Amino acid sequence: MQYLPNLLFAIVLIIGLGFFVMNIKKLIRNIKLGKDVNRSDNQSARWKNMAKIALGQYKMVRRPVSGILHVVVYLGFIIINIEVLEIIIDGLFGTHRVFSGVLGDGLYGFLIGTFEILAALVFVAVVVFWWRRNIAQIKRFFNKEMKGWPKNDGNIILYFEMVLMSLFIIMNAIDVPFQEAGIGNPISQFVAPWFSGFSPEALHTIEKGAWWIHIIGILIFLNYLYYSKHLHILLAFPNTFYAKLKPKGQLDNLASVTSEVKMMMDPDADPYAAPAEGAEDEVPEKFGASDVTDLNWVQLMNAYTCTECGRCTSSCPANLTGKELSPRKIMMDTRDRLEEVGKNIDANGGTFVDDGKQLLNDYISPEELWACTSCNACVQECPVNIDPLSIIMDMRRYLVMEESAAPQELNMMMTNVENNGAPWQYSQMDRLNWKDEE
Repeated sequence: MQYLPNLLFAIVLIIGLGFFVMNIKKLIRNIKLGKDVNRSDNQSARWKNMAKIALGQYKMVRRPVSGILHVVVYLGFIIINIEVLEIIIDGLFGTHRVFSGVLGDGLYGFLIGTFEILAALVFVAVVVFWWRRNIAQIKRFFNKEMKGWPKNDGNIILYFEMVLMSLFIIMNAIDVPFQEAGIGNPISQFVAPWFSGFSPEALHTIEKGAWWIHIIGILIFLNYLYYSKHLHILLAFPNTFYAKLKPKGQLDNLASVTSEVKMMMDPDADPYAAPAEGAEDEVPEKFGASDVTDLNWVQLMNAYTCTECGRCTSSCPANLTGKELSPRKIMMDTRDRLEEVGKNIDANGGTFVDDGKQLLNDYISPEELWACTSCNACVQECPVNIDPLSIIMDMRRYLVMEESAAPQELNMMMTNVENNGAPWQYSQMDRLNWKDEE
């Protein structure tokens, strides 16, 4: 019976971590449904981007209020979680504040005191976030794609953080020997008097209850990430590492189209040559993208990394002028469809069974796609280098090259280019008449 709490803790820890690993494997499987793309070039620039943007929060502080508050929460999340290691050791081996004996009162008190200050700052920052998200009427938090689950998801995370920070302070406040030692308690010393009327037995029970709720809450939070927009906590680092390094205005050419053009321009190519053996049986590659499996794996990772902050949408000129396009919705829809495809695969023994749906039309309308001005404002504003424009361009390519479904104005322009060598409806003989005008 003496070791029952330790055994129970080990079981809870194994279940929590096991479920997390299972979900991470599913996440990786879903991302790998995308087409392969090589993003291993220029390693030094990629490491620099990751250090500057993901670790250094460089793009977050462009909007100072939310940026600085996010940095506080970010630092709190990273640093306070050192304390989780102590909780795990104490839980497995039945010790109590094991690091105090290892580090000594001075260093241990400094660390716990730092954790308490950070916990208090995180709590304040989270309350401000809640107020901004629910009360302040900031437009980007009230777009139509933010109703229902997306709004609730954001609030659930904030409530989680409030509870976890409160429990940490309470655990310290009702630890009588810790308070009597007077080290590392700059915040909890003010909470301790709230429990002055309790018996030692009641204080011990409350402390153990807070300890158990705290660690179980952390494990629940860890596993909730997979179902939440807060996957960026894990994916921001690889997402910034594998982000596009080319100039934002440079679009990638389709390899299949490039090879066809090169063949047309090759004077030695034989247009009547028989295709290679077995080439007739190959399914031609689709131009552009109509579903998530037509996108590349970096684009799918982008969708999972999106934290729905709305900075992209709040900077989008199309959205600001009342058009349907919302870059944030593009990423949310891509993630929702990818999740739907993943569940389909799980339900059918590892094989996708056609469900009659696709990302285009069922989730994202052509009207949204054609509203985009290709200005890259969304890419510029994203704190973790997500690229909604690449998905929009791939889906546009599908509409034009597979469905011939471009807007009438664009079709007229392309017809004029094909027939007249210019976007305007002039004959080729009249193309230079402008030079004779006075």
